[in-house]
Amino acid sequence: MNCNRVVLCGLIVEKEEIRYTPAGIPIVNFKIGHESEQIEAGGKRLVQCEISSVALDKVAQDVNRLKIGDYVKLDGFLSRKSRMSTHLVLHVNKFELKR
Repeated sequence: MNCNRVVLCGLIVEKEEIRYTPAGIPIVNFKIGHESEQIEAGGKRLVQCEISSVALDKVAQDVNRLKIGDYVKLDGFLSRKSRMSTHLVLHVNKFELKR
């Protein structure tokens, strides 16, 4: 099975300063707050969550210019935070700033 794609819209609620890996690749960790109404089992369900996210390289440089409260559409994939962790992080491959 090879399907792992996430598209999610929400507000930037936290953003760390840009940093660099030992190989010199830019990286930014941030959180997105999502709220929507979804249909489940024929009924409406309010969905609210905060998702830990990370961007690398050119995407990290672009994310670094975002401000808390900016509304974005993220496109990426899920992975563990680290090899030994069970916490998931959204790795962002691209994003759009929504107005």
